[in-house]
Order: sequence, then structure tokens, then C-alpha cells
Amino acid sequence: MLAITLKGLLLCSGYSMNITLKRLFDSIDYQLEKCPKTDMLAAKENGQWKTYSTLEVKDTVNRFSAGLLLMGISAHDQSPEGADKIAIISNNRPEWIITDLAVQQTGAILVPLYPTTNPAEIEYILNEACVRMIFVSSRELYQTILALQPNIPSLQQIFSFDSIEGVPNWSAIPAMATPPSLREMETIKQKIPVSHIATIIYTSGTTGTPKGVMLSHANIYADLYLSFHSFPFTETLHDKALSFLPLNHIFEKMITYVYLFSGYGIYYAESLETIGQNLQEVKPVIFTTVPRLLEKVYERILLAGSHLKGFKKALFYWAVNLAERYDNNLNQGFWYNTQLSLANTLIFKRWREALGGNIKIIATGGAACQVKLLRVFRAARINVYEGYGPTENSAIVTINRNEKNGVRFGTVGLPIEGIEVKLEADGEICIKGPTVMAGYYKQPELTAETIINGWLHTGDVGEWVEGRFLKITDRKKELFKTSGGKYVAPQALENKFRSHPFIEQIAVIGADKKFVSALIVPSYSSLYPWLQENNIQCSIQEVVKHPKVLQLYEEIITSINPSFNHVEQIKKIALLPEEWTIESGELTPKLSLRRKVIAEKYKDQIEKLYAEF
Repeated sequence: MLAITLKGLLLCSGYSMNITLKRLFDSIDYQLEKCPKTDMLAAKENGQWKTYSTLEVKDTVNRFSAGLLLMGISAHDQSPEGADKIAIISNNRPEWIITDLAVQQTGAILVPLYPTTNPAEIEYILNEACVRMIFVSSRELYQTILALQPNIPSLQQIFSFDSIEGVPNWSAIPAMATPPSLREMETIKQKIPVSHIATIIYTSGTTGTPKGVMLSHANIYADLYLSFHSFPFTETLHDKALSFLPLNHIFEKMITYVYLFSGYGIYYAESLETIGQNLQEVKPVIFTTVPRLLEKVYERILLAGSHLKGFKKALFYWAVNLAERYDNNLNQGFWYNTQLSLANTLIFKRWREALGGNIKIIATGGAACQVKLLRVFRAARINVYEGYGPTENSAIVTINRNEKNGVRFGTVGLPIEGIEVKLEADGEICIKGPTVMAGYYKQPELTAETIINGWLHTGDVGEWVEGRFLKITDRKKELFKTSGGKYVAPQALENKFRSHPFIEQIAVIGADKKFVSALIVPSYSSLYPWLQENNIQCSIQEVVKHPKVLQLYEEIITSINPSFNHVEQIKKIALLPEEWTIESGELTPKLSLRRKVIAEKYKDQIEKLYAEF
């Protein structure tokens, strides 16, 4: 089996800060030359994994590009406004990345959207970007776009990836390719500079109107190059990655091109519900995720452990307790190490097998990961690396590293080499480097406010740990001041309280109020066994009002409050019966809280919290 390294493959001419930048679509020829694969891309079709070879993808992408050119799609000129815009709204699948590559080769610009984006936001984005053509994955999304089309003058055509009667299928476009159009495509492709905008990714954020982040080929390639120079690891040409984070998320998009340039086979999970099964089938060595999904995995592990009996149950919790004490930078002695080794043999081995048995790297970002979770997974020899980076920086700014003294729990790691990071006087994180976006589409004033003297002002607030590791403490705009004039950082509280097994979600409230309060969604998987033990039988709507349940949660709050200054401590709470979701509007696609939406939706409950004061 031929061994390769990402460093060796990406940097085959030797590392230099003078990067030889590439266009993202160059990954096809690069892979074909260095490590042609039979499974460049793969997905389930009719219950079976279907693979697409590097040569097959190259042929399809080239014919797809030629077909688009025959339909009049092109860059027209090199400006972001001059290039045609092609949108995509789909689940992860080979057709997604094939479309991305094909659009790039024409000089047009891809505008990806989350499948869960609400219709009003879709309409706004497609109109602002003047999208000419859109690709959708399913009948449901086709019908959504079809209903919006009369309100989007620029939108001329809708194509579907799924085979739907009466709906134009994407496969008709590559079928149009002719020898002359293929030659024209090659000529156009060769002239596209690395400075050309490859994609415009709209960030919905927690408030306000979506804004389009313009990222060039150079931006994204520089980030993947620098990130994996800073994170060296050796794998083999036959290794696989599982992809399930939405491909329009910059982290997953950037890491996809790492896989393509480094020779990993990319296998697309069927859905979030089938990730466990797909991990067992694919046996990947790497995947990216967000902390919430890791939390759910751990919750399921704990729930399974709670159902064990006798000695097996005692053994399970003995192993978990050991793992919660784990510190990767501290040798806790012979006895602890011996016990942990035994726990790995008896208990944690099954956890690794549940993830496919081959996992070497799990990269997480987008929100803070619970320190307890990092300890437990690391103790179980499941290496989770937490990182950080906004869309405006093409993804990664910092990451905990796969090297000695390269990981500090509770931080987002070390800045990647080639990128400068500084903290302003108020703690705002600022970034400078080749990875910083070209700007916001059609918003020069906002761009000028965000990029000052070459420094990207992220709006995130942080601090240095040990002078090296970056820790995110909050969002600058989310800091609020109580009526007493004291500042409170809600994310710090939320991250701490959410680590309790009985708390699924929490939103801290208190702007211009006399004290801090919170809206809490209980973790019903943990709460239900407690209800049974206490002989409480009632509906979910009644559970959140039950005196014993309220007392339980008040005790939880009281036990955690001393971790914070008096002014930050939560004084009152309201329990909510339903989980917040993207679909119901309380969460962004990156699973961040939409605070304004939550404040408006639960206005009555919030008013009751402060009614007596």
C-alpha cells in the first residue's frame, strides 16, 4: 500500500510561504497525475455505494462545462458582477461537487444555499446575486424554487439532480457537449486566473440581512495549503473521508478540496440520521463536524450505558469517570494510565468500532465544543481537533494540532502558519493573510468597515491562553449590558450550562434587565429516566411546568452559577417543551442561536421572568 502525506502531496516541491496558488478545479488534473482513484467520489444509489473515478469525474465535469458554455453561461468579464451566477441548493452528493467544478471552469460563479434556507431568504439571495440558473436536489426543493421564480427576474432555468418527471435533469447539460465546445472550454479554463471569484457564500448570521462573501480560488487554496502544512499527518491513498456537513458551509467546502488535492475518496452520507450506519460501511479515517453532533453521539452513548445492569453498568461508568479526568498534557501516573488502557480495551474499543474503527481525525468548528467532551473522546483514542475560522477567511484560522503540545482543551488552537492573528483592545479577533475574502458582494461600505488596513475584523471576541492558543469568549455584538451597566458574555454561560446532561439548549437573556435569566430546552433523553424514577407521568407541555421538574432545573442552575461572577449568574429560568431547529427558525444553518428570533418568539415567557421586578 503506497503511503503519502498531505504535506508531501500538497507541497511536493517543498514548503515555502511563497505559495504556488492553484485554481480549485486544478484538483482534478492534479489528482489524475499524482494519485488517480477509482473512488474519487461516492454515494449511495438504490441502497448500494456507487463510486466515481477520477477519470470519470474529469470527463463529466469537462462535458458539463462545455454544455454550460453552449447555454450561454460564462464569465463575460473578470469582475464579480460581470460573471454569470449559478446557484445550487442540495444535500451533499457527487453531483454537488461536479456542478461546482464545472461552473468554475466556465468562469461563472457558484452561489450555494442551505437546503433548509427559508423561501424569503432564498428569494433575496437569488435576486441580489442575479442568479441565472439553479440546481436543486429534490422535488420538494424544485417546487419551492418554482413558486419563487416569478419574483426572480434573472432566474431562467431550474434543473434537478433527482430524476423527476417533467423537470429538466442536470444530466442533459453534459450530454450537449460537442468537440468544438470542449475545445472552447479548455481555452476558457486556461485563462481563468487564481484571483477570479470561485464562489459567493451568503452568511445568514444570527441577525440582519444575508451578505455574500466573495472568495477567490486563491483565498480557498491558500487556506487549505496553509492549514494542512500546519496540521501534518500521514495516511494512504486508499483512505476515505465521510462528508455530511453541508457543502455550502465554507469549512466543508474547503476541506473537500483538501481531500481532492490529497487523494482521499469522498463518501457522502445519506443523511444525518444514517451517519452511524454510513460510518460502519465506509470506515473513514476523517470527517468534519459541529459540536452539537458530537454532543448527540455522546448522549446516545450515555443513554445506552444507563440501560446496562449490574457489573456492566458499573464498568461503563468507571470508564466514563476515568475519561472525564483525562488531560492530554498531564501524565497522571502508572495507575491511572493502566486503568485507562484497560478501559480502552473493555469499553472504548466499542465506541471506536461504532465510528467505523478507522477514525484518526475528527475536526470540529462553528461553535465551542464542551471540554468534557474533548477529554472523553481523547481518552477513548478518538482524536477530536477543535478549530476556528469565519466564512470571510475561507475557513480555518486556528486549529489544535496533531503534534506534541499542540492541543489545549477549551481553545480553538494555534494560528495556522502564513496567517497573522491579533486581538484588539476590546478582544476582537483580527486576521490578515491571503485567505481573507475579496469582500462582500455589492456591499463596498460593509467591506470597508470589515477589512481595515488589510485586517479582517471578525466580530468574534477572544483571548490568548499560554500566549499561544486562541480561546473564543463571545461575539462582539452578542455581549449585552444589564440595566446596572455590567457586561455579560452569553456564550460563555451557555457553553457551561449546556454541558450539563439535563440541558439540551439554552439562551441567556438580560440586555437592559436587572438580572440575567435563561430560556432552557431540557434534554428529554436524560430527563425521561428521571421522570420515571420520580413517578412523574404527564405530557411534555405539562413537564416543563411541573414543580418537581422546575425544582430540579433550579438546583442545576444553582450548582453551576458559582462558576461565574455574581452579576453573570442566572437568577430565573423558563423551561420550553420543544427543541429549537433550523426549520422552526431559532437556529442558523450553522446551529447558532438566532437571538432576535428567540426573543420575539418567547416574548411572553421572557416578560413573565421579569414581571415581578
